[in-house]
Amino acid sequence: MSETRSAVPNDEHGEGGSTPAPQSMPRCYRHPMRETGVRCVRCDRPICPECMRPASVGFQCPDDVKLARASQRAPRTVVGATVRTNYPFVTWTLVALNVAAYVATAAGSVRGWNQNHTSHLFQQWVLVPYRVGHDGQYGRLITAAFLHYGLLHIAFNMMALLMIGPFLERLLGWWRFGSIYLLAALGSSVAVYAFDSRYVAAAGASGAIYGLFAAALILVRELQLNPQWLIGTIVLNFVFTFSVPGISKLGHIGGFVVGGAATAAVVGLPWAKRRLPPPVQAAGFAGLLVVLIVAVAWRTSVIS
Repeated sequence: MSETRSAVPNDEHGEGGSTPAPQSMPRCYRHPMRETGVRCVRCDRPICPECMRPASVGFQCPDDVKLARASQRAPRTVVGATVRTNYPFVTWTLVALNVAAYVATAAGSVRGWNQNHTSHLFQQWVLVPYRVGHDGQYGRLITAAFLHYGLLHIAFNMMALLMIGPFLERLLGWWRFGSIYLLAALGSSVAVYAFDSRYVAAAGASGAIYGLFAAALILVRELQLNPQWLIGTIVLNFVFTFSVPGISKLGHIGGFVVGGAATAAVVGLPWAKRRLPPPVQAAGFAGLLVVLIVAVAWRTSVIS
C-alpha cells in the first residue's frame, strides 16, 4: 500500500523560510547614538538633524561646509597677506602726507616755494639732535621724515616711493608695508640722532625709501623683479649718497638697515620653509621698535 504525505511542509513559510530581522538605520558619523536616514550630499556620510547644514540641494555635514569655506578664502602671499588687486592706498597716503607737509611749509616761507626750509613750521619739525635730546622734542624723529628741502628733493623721493611702493604693498599687505616704512623712517632719524653732530639738520623721506629698497632686495624673487636692475639701482643711490655733499649718509644707512631688519621679521629665517604667523611678525616689529627706543634713550643720556 502506498503512503501519501502532505506536499506542504510543517512550516507554513517553507523550510528555512523564517522572517528576516529588519535592518537597523545608519547612525550619524558625529553622534553614533543617533539613527538617521539623511546623508551628506557631498561625502555621503549619515548626519543627524543637529549636523545638517542646508545646501542648494539637500544637506551637507559640518566638515564639508568648513572645507567649502576654506576653499573660498582669498589666496595669501608668501608673507601671509591677502592677495588683492586693489589700489595701493598706503603708498598714495604716504605720498599725500609728504606733499601736504611740503605745501604747509612752503606756504609759510617768505622765500618762495622752493625755499620752504625757511618757514617756521619747517624749523619746528626738522630733525636737530640737540633739540631732541636737550629739549625733549622727540616728535622731530618722525616729522622730519615728511619734510623736504625744495621741489627737486620731494620730486625725486616721491618718484622713488611710487616706483617701489605699490609692488611691496601688494606683496606685504597694508599693515606690514606701513610698519616697515615707518620703522625705516624712524631708524633713519635714530641713526642721525645717535651718531651725527648735535647741531646737524636732517629731513626727508629718503631713509624710509632706502628701507623699502632693502625690503625689495630681500623679497626680489617674490616681487618678480630683475635682481640686476634692483641691485644696480641700490648701488647707484649709495654712490650718489656718498659722493654728493649735503646728503645724510647716516640717515640713508640707518633706514636701509632698519628696513631690512623689519623685512626679516616678516620673512623669517631664509632656510625656514614655513610662513611666520602674523602675531610673530608683529612681535618682530615691536622688538625692533624697542631697540630703536633704547638707542634714543642712550643718546639722550649723553646729550643731556
